[in-house]
Amino acid sequence: MNEELRDTNLKLIAFGAAVGLLYGLMIRFGSRIFPQSSAFAVMSIGFLFFLPFAMGFVTVFVVERRRRQSAGMWILLPWIPVVAGEVTTMFLNFEGAICVVMFTPIALVASSLGGVAAGLIARYGPSRGKNVSVACVLFLPLVVTPVEPRFLAQQQLRSVETVVDIRATPDIVWRNIERVPRIRPEELRRSWTQRIGFPSPVEATLSYEGLGAVRHASFEGGVLFIETIDIWQPEQRLAFSIRAQPVPPSTLDEHVTVGGAFFDVLRGEYRLEPLPNGVTRLHLSSRHRVSTDFNWYAHLWTDAVMRDIQKEILRVIRNRSEMANAVSAKR
Repeated sequence: MNEELRDTNLKLIAFGAAVGLLYGLMIRFGSRIFPQSSAFAVMSIGFLFFLPFAMGFVTVFVVERRRRQSAGMWILLPWIPVVAGEVTTMFLNFEGAICVVMFTPIALVASSLGGVAAGLIARYGPSRGKNVSVACVLFLPLVVTPVEPRFLAQQQLRSVETVVDIRATPDIVWRNIERVPRIRPEELRRSWTQRIGFPSPVEATLSYEGLGAVRHASFEGGVLFIETIDIWQPEQRLAFSIRAQPVPPSTLDEHVTVGGAFFDVLRGEYRLEPLPNGVTRLHLSSRHRVSTDFNWYAHLWTDAVMRDIQKEILRVIRNRSEMANAVSAKR
């Protein structure tokens, strides 16, 4: 008998998760069918928070109304439709791995909150108000999304700096930053940003030495940055404005593409600091723009991504400079 009840409960849980998944996919398909509609904007609090909240709510509500579940089930059950929805949208090429990784932490929390709210309402709420509550929650993402830009849309400039100590003289380090010859695959580590789909650096060319010179910084996947030098102090400082060229759609998801509506890299600067014993401390800083309705969350990811990419660039420069320094010392 207990086994029969367990099987029945599993079928009920699967049904509730399927309802939550279907609801979430309907909203996501809406953004594809009506790309210009503000009600289906993906880069919004409505999509980022209230959609998984509603998915978790309807999932638990459907199950709890038919059979009482534990509080743990209220929290964990909503994760099933959220994760299934992510897998489905990636399979359909609606979303890239980058967006899924950024979406997952807040989506899981929001879906659990929705599940707990649904469990409490289904178990303790007045009978007449339960269906009204469900209807309100289901329409919540579509109601919030169109109005939130009036209050939440903002542009924020962020700065990120990374530092590395290099056992080489400033003149050697300088030669390795003004131009960066093609980077061999074995020179790069498999960083977490590469694993989620961000392209790796390839090379940086220089038109000539001095102010006004142009660097072409290339990354894999056809990503190119045009860097115009506005500070040229040999062996001390190298700074430049950055203009991203159009990124191929197959390289980066449209929601995180560089130079797009939501994210852009604006400036970069190398600063060399001589230290005792032939060591040079190299600073690499950058400034980027974040333009979303949820910059308080988005900037955590953009800062982390820029910091990881800069660390990888500095690691290549350090290894090349120290190798050149060792060769020079043997002469």
